[in-house]
Amino acid sequence: MAPAGKISEFHRDGNDWFCNASLPSDITLVVDSMYFHLHKFPLISRCGRIANVVEESKSTTDKTFKVLEEFPGGADTFFMIVKFCYIGQVEITPKNVVMLYCAADYLDMTDDYGEDNLLSRAESFFNKHVLRQWKDCILALQSCEPVIPRADKLQIISRCMNALSVMVCTDRSLFGWPMMMYGRMQSPGGSILWNGINTGARIDTSESDWWFEDISCLCIELFERLIQTMTAKGIRPRNLVHAIMYYCKKHLPGLDRRQGGQSGISTKVVRFKTIPATTIDESVLLQRVVKFLPEKKGKSFCRFLLGLLRVALILGVNHTYQDLLEKKIGIQLELATLDGVLIPSYSDSDTLYNIDCVERMIHHFVHSEPSVTSISPISLDLETSPSSERLRRVGKLVDNYIAEVACDVNLKPGKVHSLAEALPASSRSLHDGLYRALDIYFKAHPWLPEKEREQLCTIIDFQKLSIDACAHASQNERLPLRVILQVLFFEQLQLRTALTGCLHALEAESAPAASATAPNEITDQIVQRGGWVTVIRENQVLQVDMARMRGRVGELEEEFSKIKEEMKKVKRSHSYRSPHFIIGGLGCKLLPRSSDAQSGLVESSAATPRASGEQAQPSTSHASHRKSLSSF
Repeated sequence: MAPAGKISEFHRDGNDWFCNASLPSDITLVVDSMYFHLHKFPLISRCGRIANVVEESKSTTDKTFKVLEEFPGGADTFFMIVKFCYIGQVEITPKNVVMLYCAADYLDMTDDYGEDNLLSRAESFFNKHVLRQWKDCILALQSCEPVIPRADKLQIISRCMNALSVMVCTDRSLFGWPMMMYGRMQSPGGSILWNGINTGARIDTSESDWWFEDISCLCIELFERLIQTMTAKGIRPRNLVHAIMYYCKKHLPGLDRRQGGQSGISTKVVRFKTIPATTIDESVLLQRVVKFLPEKKGKSFCRFLLGLLRVALILGVNHTYQDLLEKKIGIQLELATLDGVLIPSYSDSDTLYNIDCVERMIHHFVHSEPSVTSISPISLDLETSPSSERLRRVGKLVDNYIAEVACDVNLKPGKVHSLAEALPASSRSLHDGLYRALDIYFKAHPWLPEKEREQLCTIIDFQKLSIDACAHASQNERLPLRVILQVLFFEQLQLRTALTGCLHALEAESAPAASATAPNEITDQIVQRGGWVTVIRENQVLQVDMARMRGRVGELEEEFSKIKEEMKKVKRSHSYRSPHFIIGGLGCKLLPRSSDAQSGLVESSAATPRASGEQAQPSTSHASHRKSLSSF
């Protein structure tokens, strides 16, 4: 109700607000250093708190003066309430309903101080409009940030979060919020429109990430409480994890650059205009997120955790939260990638990468499953045991990690040794990866003393090297001589063992009365030799071929020596004969020219009997030589 002189508006002069009324003001209220020069009657008729202030000040004849401390919404909200007290009207919207609701509660504007007072109006609008619309509920919840304690008292936050949780579980088209994918190209029934024509096609409402962008505008405290409410309501943990990942990527720019859009979560423009979000402290955000992150395993989630750890190291977050992240990553280290664990060293360390951080994650992995340390290499089944499969993956990851960081000239041998031995021996069926990593390290550190090289080589079990690795190691000049001799020794030992196993297998196959399990066990042992049986068989074939070749060469040498002796005899006894005769005696013929064919026949017929007899004898003696030469 207005005072005696009708008012039409208010005017402002600096930090003072005045009412355009004929009566002078008799009360001054201060809100956020803003002075409101008003009249008592319209205020006490609506506000119980101001009525109490006026009642207490009746004993004084001076003008009433009161400072309203911590007023919800500040001077702007109080000005709206002043106009409501004077005029009896106020425009309530989803953006200001929370502030008006809290301010009306602060001033005790109940129906006891006027029918249809502001508190009941705000509560009615909140229940009938805000809680039934997705976007209105988001706007109202976002506006709760400055007045969280009083909003909690009025249960505004809890009611908004419960409503949002229910809407997430329900078909979006039932709540009337805009459809992002098609904008306004949608009929009231939910079908897609083309040039205003109903196509009959329905909009897909099965997407589970449509609400990620909307809730990402909340502050971290409200976001955390909303996630907890959704968890209690039974929202899928997978969707909640993706919502957390989306929120972090939006407010941690370094994390978004590192992930490079690999999470598969679609980003969409905002469907409605939200209240401008306040600046979020990245360190505080990261600390709170780490505390309420769910226990989940997955490749994308592990990559996300590694990104959070990298950002935590950059921001210098408390070591407690870094340890929590390292533990969460360690229990699913088999899902990590080499690129993810290559965390640069952001401190004053000499090394390029944070080796200590990775080593701690390996220890967390080993301690996360007590059965890991109890697995023996003999009983390990790398194909069927889930624990052994995890070990194998982490072992391969660690070997590749050592090979990648081995090029760092400041990397000490002790770090390489501790990284390699952080996993149990059962994590590696073959030590080829370790050998490759050490070879790269020796190549990048040529100044390393022989003694330190030998100490590093002790991490390799040379009995677990493959054929190719053994062949390379036996000729590797970067390895110590003692290590090369050890490689050669184990290579011979493996050949002998594989040969023995092969013979046993052949005997078992030839014995029909043998048990069915024994050949299978022997076959499994042979397969685990890494292909040595094949090498033995190829070696046997090669030895047979070489024996044959050796015998053939001996025969040719014997034939050649006989030919030389006969040639010497011919030269001594028939030095006076013509070259044609000598060549003929060696079992060779000169092809006569066509013009001399006839004369050749005449000379052959005119030869003496002695000469013909002498000629026939060497010819028959050398027939076998010609045959052997032609066969060779």
